[in-house]
Amino acid sequence: MSSTHSRILAVDDEPLNLDLIELAFAEEPDTEIARAVHGRAAVDLLEADPNFDVVLLDLAMPVMDGLSVLKALRGQQRFAHLPIIVITANSEQKQHALVAGATDFLAKPVDIDELRLRTYNYVKLAKHQSRLNRLVEQRTRDLLNALELAKMSEFELSSRLGMATGYRDSDTGRHIKRMAMISAKLAELAGLSPDQVETLLHAAPLHDIGKIATPDNILLKPGPLSSDEWIVMQKHAEIGAQMLSGSDQFPVLKVGRIIAHQHHERFDGSGYPQGLRGEEIDIKARIVALADVFDALLSKRPYKNPFTVEETVKYVRDNRGAHFDPVLVDTLLDNLDDFLALRELYPDEAPAFTEVNHQISHSAA
Repeated sequence: MSSTHSRILAVDDEPLNLDLIELAFAEEPDTEIARAVHGRAAVDLLEADPNFDVVLLDLAMPVMDGLSVLKALRGQQRFAHLPIIVITANSEQKQHALVAGATDFLAKPVDIDELRLRTYNYVKLAKHQSRLNRLVEQRTRDLLNALELAKMSEFELSSRLGMATGYRDSDTGRHIKRMAMISAKLAELAGLSPDQVETLLHAAPLHDIGKIATPDNILLKPGPLSSDEWIVMQKHAEIGAQMLSGSDQFPVLKVGRIIAHQHHERFDGSGYPQGLRGEEIDIKARIVALADVFDALLSKRPYKNPFTVEETVKYVRDNRGAHFDPVLVDTLLDNLDDFLALRELYPDEAPAFTEVNHQISHSAA
């Protein structure tokens, strides 16, 4: 009948009925018939070896009847589409069997030819469904792999753009990475979801991307900026948001746009460019604002020596509720050792750029 090997489970408490079923397929060498003499034995066999194409099921059996078998099997996802043909002389039980999940019926006494043909029809359907399931699984794996590659590409792009921006002024690549790690840890402690934390980790380096458009004579000026120069400098927040606009289909770039636009807002409303106040500022921008200043204060720059931990704590605490979100300040200071430990992982005396990026990419995974 078929060149494809078929496996059929026959379940009946009458040995003669099982013999008749075997006789129906006796001339089909590629068909295997397994026997079970009651429902409990059938369920146990299927749970140990679920690779059957069709089940031929009697209803009236000891130990566990056919209706109970149907309910037990249909209650498991892996047997949700297994063809189960009920063989019964009790027409009144058909409705109950349908409700319990029977696929089809055959009336006793069974016509051997009808039994064989109908069973093979369901074998073909089962094998076709199995092929479709495998195809869907493979396509799903391919899609997930493509999505993961796209996500990792977005992460890498964000990291490289952030570092390129940092190297234009006095920031170092290590500061960018530390600030991102501190932001992610602060976001985790603040209750953001794991997906939000991961996105923020990779979006934080984009906070100053607008500085790419800031003229060198202002960005690299060793002394204080004039009022006109300061106006130009402040434009980097809006420029950064404009650079990342129209990218909301990319989660990292979308969050990066928000951070670039709002990371210089202050909790008391005295920041720029919009003068947002309190929770009008996106939580992710509030996190990056604190993480950026915290790490910068502790870092050496050409124009300043690093603050001590005590000086940094005092500055952050003094600006609680003014520059910084007070809840985030409390979270940072309550977990200060954790944030200082992150800084120790990536000191400024660091390996070359590519090695730094490689190491941190692995530690953030």
